[in-house]
Amino acid sequence: MRVKNTDNGLIIVYTGNGKGKTTAALGLALRASGYQKKVLIVQFIKSWFTGEKKSLEKLPDIDFYQMGEGFVKILGDKKPFKEHKDSAKNALNFAQEKISSGKYNVVILDEINVAIREKLIPLSEIINIIIKKPKNVDLVITGRNAPDEIIELADLVTEMKEIKHPFQKGIKAKAGIDF
Repeated sequence: MRVKNTDNGLIIVYTGNGKGKTTAALGLALRASGYQKKVLIVQFIKSWFTGEKKSLEKLPDIDFYQMGEGFVKILGDKKPFKEHKDSAKNALNFAQEKISSGKYNVVILDEINVAIREKLIPLSEIINIIIKKPKNVDLVITGRNAPDEIIELADLVTEMKEIKHPFQKGIKAKAGIDF
């Protein structure tokens, strides 16, 4: 096998029903920051305080934006669907602008697969971002149920598979572990 030029950006997908998709992406962000690479993280669903938000905002090479309205149609969501949709569209436009700026080496679109699945944003717009991204940008896409079209375009796809989860025992999400 021939080794390809590592200056070309990769399309990386973390998907599946298991825990660890965002955690893997954030680990990658931390690693990239250690090499003085400029990282952008846009969260499409999350809107609450998280330990990663507090920690990553201290790092000068990582720009972190939570742009979602919270969970859509689950866990007591009372927000109008249009509000979720408008926030996702705003996040997508923001991400497109930042990706095109040439400022970032790594861009993480966290939970964007969920935004696609919930019909907050069209798949075609994400495909367009992937196809038109600058050649040197590594693009990381997270969330359950990655569409086949995104998987096909990706260079690396990791599926997190749930085998056992504390929630099955009635244990709620834990600060510092889950958020």
